[in-house]
Amino acid sequence: MTFNTYGKKENPSLLLIPGLGVSYEIFLPLIELLKDQYYIVAVGIDGFLLGQQSEFTSVDDQAAKAAGYVQKNLGGHLDFAYGLSLGGKILSRILERNEIVIDHAIMDAAPLLPLPKWSVDPLRYYQSFNVWTCYHWTGFWKWAFHSHYFDVLLEECKKVWPYGKGKAVRDGYKDVYTHKLESIHGADIHFLYGTKEAFVAKPQADHLLKLCPQAHVEVFPGMNHGQLLIDHPEDIARSINKLSDNQ
Repeated sequence: MTFNTYGKKENPSLLLIPGLGVSYEIFLPLIELLKDQYYIVAVGIDGFLLGQQSEFTSVDDQAAKAAGYVQKNLGGHLDFAYGLSLGGKILSRILERNEIVIDHAIMDAAPLLPLPKWSVDPLRYYQSFNVWTCYHWTGFWKWAFHSHYFDVLLEECKKVWPYGKGKAVRDGYKDVYTHKLESIHGADIHFLYGTKEAFVAKPQADHLLKLCPQAHVEVFPGMNHGQLLIDHPEDIARSINKLSDNQ
């Protein structure tokens, strides 16, 4: 796991954790909007590190490494944390472990529930093939196979594929979708998702509300998985700033 920092350390701290198959660079537009107000730590997840061969270990291991960094470098306290998809799953595990204090936690379409056991292997191999095609296919086949994706996400997948390849995707997918969030701790917890991913994301939000009835769930019309961050980083920045203003 890598930790890339931006801004002045005396500013409020913000941890950013990316999703499966992409690097911390997916956050660069958001970082540009927030680096003057916050001390930002953007995480690189093992298996998806730029320019560095690595293997995905487990959600629990990644959560432990991120929490350990915060304990060592930030006094065990974060003002804000934002996790996208797999990053949200890792953030939920950090909150479940309850080893550091996070004032405001934002999970963007985090998978908090396991899939049926019979579906995990077929889907993780499908997802590996899906990301492989992002890296190898162009032209008509890119359009035909990935017409439901958006170009920025495809480009982010292409960046990290050579360094972890299909094994990292398969291992990450399997670990994410075979564990259930059992408990959660935090003073202010938020869950975001788009209407185009509601079939998958709404059950995750409902599960969170069962564990933490005071959690805040926000649904964004017309948004797909990861699209809010990619197409509208200013909305994420605005949400974080609003929470900061209310402190």
